[in-house]
Amino acid sequence: MLGLTEAVFLVLIVTQFILGNLGNGFIVLINGSSWLKSKRISLADFIITGLALSRTLLLWILFIDGVFLAFSLKIRDSGKVMQIIDIFWTFTNHLSIWLITCLSVLYCLKIASFSHPTFLWLKWRVSKVVIWMLLGALILSCVTTISLINEFKIYSVLSGTESTGNVTEHFREKRREYDLIHVLAALWNAPPLIVSLASYILLILSLQKHKWRVRQSGTISRDHSMEAHKRAIRIILSFFFLFLLYFLFFLILLCSRYLPKPRIVQMIGEVITMLYPVGHSFVLILGNKKLKQTLKMMFPCESGCLKPGSKGHFSS
Repeated sequence: MLGLTEAVFLVLIVTQFILGNLGNGFIVLINGSSWLKSKRISLADFIITGLALSRTLLLWILFIDGVFLAFSLKIRDSGKVMQIIDIFWTFTNHLSIWLITCLSVLYCLKIASFSHPTFLWLKWRVSKVVIWMLLGALILSCVTTISLINEFKIYSVLSGTESTGNVTEHFREKRREYDLIHVLAALWNAPPLIVSLASYILLILSLQKHKWRVRQSGTISRDHSMEAHKRAIRIILSFFFLFLLYFLFFLILLCSRYLPKPRIVQMIGEVITMLYPVGHSFVLILGNKKLKQTLKMMFPCESGCLKPGSKGHFSS
């Protein structure tokens, strides 16, 4: 029999699961149908579609983990189930982060304007740069998943020791080593986040530079470039905000066994972590002209509901 806490938890994760699948499924459906019709797809739409697919899989993993957490904590923490969830979560999580990083770099190189030779060299080769980044993202996601092998070996030692009840100093050392590996594994997120932050800073600087030029020329109305800058900045900034929440509560999940009422802490952490793949999918929809216009056609609303007439579009 489920208690009130478990029931509320299930309602929240089911709601987020449905919303996330609707948002990400909408992106895949619109971009996929457009790809099939025209036999071509822009690099930005390709990345956004891949991002939606990876986040759909991530949502399924988090949802299944949440169901086990609500109904059977023993099955969830058993060796095989934990390892399967860890493998799929690690791969999709890192792939998702690298894909949004590739999107940030693409926006930065296409929209920002600088005269530095290195930036111009990258800007002229933007497609090749991003494609190589995508290949690197796939390889790095595989590498981070393979790195779980050592973690699983330590976990099997811990499980064997716990089953015999022989809790020795060696056991405690292995437990600390296991926890440390879990925390250090989070450092794999640092490189893509640094690249995304650099793209965000460059876009901010480019926007300020563009505003100064507009003021110098005496132009008052907002132009295409300024709108593109602002839209890209919103997408990257929302990613940082949602990912920081996601990462914070992921760390709390890792340390939950040391906190009072660990199961409730895990449930709260699970709900918060699902906000990232759910929330950012809708940010991407509203930040893409084609997706936004399709959404407006499906759900007509009063003037000003979705700010019609926006010109920023990153799917070129």
